Amino acid sequence: MRCNQSYVQRLLFVVFVTLIVLFGGQLALSQPAVAEEIAIAAASDLNFAIKDVIAEYEKATGNRVKLSLGSSGNFYAQLTNGAPFDLYFSADIGYPKKLEEAGLIVPGSLYRYAVGRIVLWTNQSSHRDVSKGLEALRDPAIKKIAIANPKHAPYGRAAVAAMQHFKVYDDAKDRLVMGENISQAAQFVESGACEIGVIALSLALAPTMKAAGTYWEIPSDAHPPLEQGAAILKSSKQQKTAQQFLEFMQGGKGQDIMRRYGFTLPQ
Repeated sequence: MRCNQSYVQRLLFVVFVTLIVLFGGQLALSQPAVAEEIAIAAASDLNFAIKDVIAEYEKATGNRVKLSLGSSGNFYAQLTNGAPFDLYFSADIGYPKKLEEAGLIVPGSLYRYAVGRIVLWTNQSSHRDVSKGLEALRDPAIKKIAIANPKHAPYGRAAVAAMQHFKVYDDAKDRLVMGENISQAAQFVESGACEIGVIALSLALAPTMKAAGTYWEIPSDAHPPLEQGAAILKSSKQQKTAQQFLEFMQGGKGQDIMRRYGFTLPQ
C-alpha cells in the first residue's frame, strides 16, 4: 500500500513538473519581443505624409515612433545642442549636411528622401481666385498672406523666391504673415485668419485641406529646389531601429505614401 502511494506521489510530481515546463515554454513562446521606440524630428510639411508612414511602420514592426513636427531650422539648432532625437527629417538637405560636417550624424546615413513643391492655397470660404497664380497677390483687397518664416523654414524661403520670380514680392511683402513653420502658415489660411497663403503641396493634398480649399501649383523653376534630407543622429541609442524606419520609408509602402502627397522621389 505504501509502495503504491509512493509511486502515485512520484507520478503526480513528474506530471506537475512536466506541466510547469510545458506551460512555461508556451508562455515564453507567446511573449512578444520588447517593442522599441524612436523619436523623430520632422519638418512640418511632412505633417500628414509621415503620420501615414508611421502608422504603417508601427503596424508592420510593432515598434513605436514618437513624432515632433516643426521648422527644419529650429530643429537644426536644437540638434546641435544635443536634443534627444534618433532621426531628423529636414525640408532642406543643407541642415543635415551641416550636421554631417559637424560629426553629429551616423556616417553614411544621410538620405535625400524627397523634393517638395509649393502652392498658392486659399480656403473656399474666402472666395479668392488662385487660378491667376501669384499675380493674385497684387490684389489690395487681400489683407493677409500666410507664408512660413523664411529665417528658419525652407518652404518660407521658397515662397519668397517664387514671389520675387513673378515680381510680386514688393506688392505683397507688407501683408505677409509669418507662420513658425509651414504647417502653421497653412493653419492661418485654413482658419480664415489669412485670406491666402503659399504652403506645401503635401499639405494641400491632405484630405482635410483638399476638401476645404483650392490651390495653384507654383512652377518648380520659380524657386530653388526643395531637396529634403534625413539622417540618423550619432547620439541615438536606437540606431538599428532608426535605420529600419529609413528603410521602410524607402520601401514600397513608404514611397507610395510620399507620392500620394505630391513629393518627387529620388531616382
